Amino acid sequence: MDPLFIVFLAILGAVTGFAAGLLGIGGGMLLVPFLTLLLTWQGLPTELVIKAAIATSMASILFTSVSSVRAHQKKGAVRWDLVLAFTPGIVLGGLLSGGAVFSALKTSWLALFFAMFVSYSGYQMLRDKKPKPSRQMPGPVGTAGAGAGIGFVSGLVGAGGGFVSVPFMLWCNVPLHQAVATSAALGFPIALANTVGYVWSGMSQTDLPPHMIGFIYWPALLVLVLLSV
Repeated sequence: MDPLFIVFLAILGAVTGFAAGLLGIGGGMLLVPFLTLLLTWQGLPTELVIKAAIATSMASILFTSVSSVRAHQKKGAVRWDLVLAFTPGIVLGGLLSGGAVFSALKTSWLALFFAMFVSYSGYQMLRDKKPKPSRQMPGPVGTAGAGAGIGFVSGLVGAGGGFVSVPFMLWCNVPLHQAVATSAALGFPIALANTVGYVWSGMSQTDLPPHMIGFIYWPALLVLVLLSV
């Protein structure tokens, strides 16, 4: 790899890891745009570069989520009851997204969906709409259903779900620090399910360039993980 490419990846990984720990996000919203630029610079085919950026971003969250959740757990902020309730739906939604829908979508549609999702997330944050005081988390079935949606959307944008799960929990009157910490814990099952899907669906592609494991560009993943954790 180009030494300058490694330097840029290292900086990106460090910044993403800091944001993951502070905000309970997986970092995909930061990683995907910059990875798209860097992987284009590395010469990956245009029709593959966004898929590789999304898949590589998600795979890195396997590691950043573990590092982040350890820090939050020391403060006792993780709601493990919510993690257990969300996880079945997250795994189902992630496998469906990463293993089926992701490979079938054209690159242009993935790019458009990512842009729309980020814009909507930013708009919701700026609104800062307060939930009704009486609103609570739904029961196990409702929470698992929400998890399926979070896992599915996360797989299409390469994010750990924090941009969906944190607002959802806040909307249900989960305290902010608990929502952030719980979101960090949810990043692992989201990343695991989708990464399995990306590898499985990518292995069926016959024209992948070197250094790819499915849709994951492993040299970039290695550098990101070392610095982000």
